[in-house]
Amino acid sequence: MQRRLRLTRSEDFERLRQTGQSRSHAWLVMNVAANQLPHNRYGIITTKKLGKAVQRNRIKRQLREVLRLLHSQLRQGYDVVIIARPGIMGQPFHAIQRIVEQACHKLMLLSGDGG
Repeated sequence: MQRRLRLTRSEDFERLRQTGQSRSHAWLVMNVAANQLPHNRYGIITTKKLGKAVQRNRIKRQLREVLRLLHSQLRQGYDVVIIARPGIMGQPFHAIQRIVEQACHKLMLLSGDGG
């Protein structure tokens, strides 16, 4: 993922937690808030509850790939944070992709959703 598309500052993560919209699922939580940029920025959070570093990094790679595939379909100008929950461990990629797409749809992030 390109550097300009990453959320890295803790202030940005805190702003999303405080003021952003949120959708939760047994496998993940997605927070979204508008930013003042012409593009989206993404952050992925994995905790030690998911397992050791190998498992956490695998989940991060899968979520980054889902975001890469969805990026062209998403409305631009938002900060998006995905927090992985333990239920995501061992799930197939297509199932993770479906859940992220559903969360984006509920948050009106997909280009065809209006708003």
